[in-house]
Amino acid sequence: MTTMRVPTRISSLLELEAVRAAGADVIALRQAMETPITEAPEVHLLVCGDTGCRANKSPLTRRTMEELVVEHGLADRVKVVQVGCFGFCKAGPVVVVYPGGTFYCHVKPQDCAEILLRHVMGGQPVERLLFTPNPKEKVRFHTTVDLPFYQGQVRRVLKNCGLINPESIDEAIAADRYFALAKALLEMTPDEVIAELKKSGLRGRGGAGFPTGLKWELCQKAVGDVKYVVCNADEGDPGAFMDRSILEGDPHGVLEAMAMAGYAIGAQQGYIYVRAEYPLAVERLKLAIRQARERGLLGKNILGTGFSFDIDIRLGAGAFVCGEETALIESIEGKRGMPRPKPPFPATAGLWQKPTLNNNVETYANIPQIVLFGADWFRQLGTEKSPGTKVFALAGQINNTGLVEVPMGTKLRDVVFTIGGGVPKGREFKAAQTGGPSGGCIPAEHLDTPLDFESLPALGTMMGSGGLTIMTDTACMVDLARFYLEFTQDESCGKCPPCRIGTKRMLELLEQICEGKGTHADIDQLERLAVGIRKGSLCGLGQSAPNPVLSTLRYYRDEYLAHVDDHKCPAGRCKALTEYQIDQELCKGCALCARSCPTDAIVGEVKHPFSIKIDLCIRCGNCYDVCKFHAVVR
Repeated sequence: MTTMRVPTRISSLLELEAVRAAGADVIALRQAMETPITEAPEVHLLVCGDTGCRANKSPLTRRTMEELVVEHGLADRVKVVQVGCFGFCKAGPVVVVYPGGTFYCHVKPQDCAEILLRHVMGGQPVERLLFTPNPKEKVRFHTTVDLPFYQGQVRRVLKNCGLINPESIDEAIAADRYFALAKALLEMTPDEVIAELKKSGLRGRGGAGFPTGLKWELCQKAVGDVKYVVCNADEGDPGAFMDRSILEGDPHGVLEAMAMAGYAIGAQQGYIYVRAEYPLAVERLKLAIRQARERGLLGKNILGTGFSFDIDIRLGAGAFVCGEETALIESIEGKRGMPRPKPPFPATAGLWQKPTLNNNVETYANIPQIVLFGADWFRQLGTEKSPGTKVFALAGQINNTGLVEVPMGTKLRDVVFTIGGGVPKGREFKAAQTGGPSGGCIPAEHLDTPLDFESLPALGTMMGSGGLTIMTDTACMVDLARFYLEFTQDESCGKCPPCRIGTKRMLELLEQICEGKGTHADIDQLERLAVGIRKGSLCGLGQSAPNPVLSTLRYYRDEYLAHVDDHKCPAGRCKALTEYQIDQELCKGCALCARSCPTDAIVGEVKHPFSIKIDLCIRCGNCYDVCKFHAVVR
């Protein structure tokens, strides 16, 4: 029998009352309930079914593969499985073949027959679908073990994403889900669960990095006859999709952690607050909750222990400010999402003024493994003050975009140039934006900075929820600050004047500078406003909104001065300050620039140098982007 992707299967779910009455511990329980797969398919074809790959027709690819399996009489040997995100989003849609773990990229429905006939039936990999960093070279990577993208990654939070069918509770259980809950309920007191979390040093992955165990302890000790557990799945940072992928690929892990939280703090009701823009995550959460209730893992008398806990979903309308815990609580209560003054903190007076525990998706996703394997195991990775791993959404001007999970303390350079494959050819790394609109930029001279909760604030940025956007020398840092401030200004709830008025005024100043109308006084006023808004705003949105401006002023002030003094944008991104020309000596007359111009501003004859009519040019940059000979200059 060949190696399976899931080593064991549990034939029925933990009939714990009888086992518990017999005095069995969780290890014995697990051994008793595991049964070897005796009639399993020999080959598993795993097809990515997350939002990104679904947008590229992965459901059609899966259905095509299923039809071909039946058509060729292979249903007893081959099983096609929908799974969550593999992480390597650039390569999607992804299909992985087990045994062996052969990793196929950009698989289209028309590729399915070749995979099935040549690989599954013929034993030969389909070379053209294997990953290569450069299509002109013959280097091909066959498995995830070989792929540079996975070098240095340690998938703990994402361990089941891309491995199990997220819509099957049986597969979730076979991959360790709910064993931590069983251990907590059968072998640990609430105090012991919290003590293990405190010992682990787990810090909140939503951005602030507050010690998770301490937060649980504060909520446990808070006085209240009713308490609540809340999961913040309101992921609003541009380019961030960590929480979405976890919920789409392994929803039972979050449900299990929330149930343990309820046991630890004395709550019987939980809420997952997830934005409505995540329909697939919502769909799979609803299914997972229903399955868990049917199996007795949510609801009354869980696992026969007398402990009751249930979870409901609340949909957010997409307000960025609802990522702040008190604004989120207001929204769950049916009010407009606006932050509350603190204190009192939610741990003592949160949802409906009752003690409320609020963690984000990634934080909860760490907890089952901490309880199951222990705090010492968790601390084997990371740093002393930032143990464990962190999931980042790697995006921007980088070769390998996707979802990566690395030990805390991993150097930025390793993430960008090993996992990320570096920046596009011919370009230079300029900056990495961490923390989304609330974060700042890390310039090239700090590429060896460890990614942890201590090192990033020292550079004027923050971990945030895990957005990591890479920029090359084509990025204008003034325009970048304008972009992020435009976002936060638009998302401000307007409750407090520093944020409502201050961010608007900062945006106006940045727009003036980008249009070549700024002055040195404007730069000085930007800095003064930034400091005042950070000190005076009510919540984290306003307090962190000036960070991109302060960060870019700190490391790229020369670009601000170029906009003000020289009325030029060094990167050529600010349209009002950019003029395109064609170098007559470099132009080969290929006409690509003319065909890409939307206003017919480029004139000339094929095989002769072209030129640009400045009065017709709208400075869109299409000609610059398509020119293969670097003849278009700005």
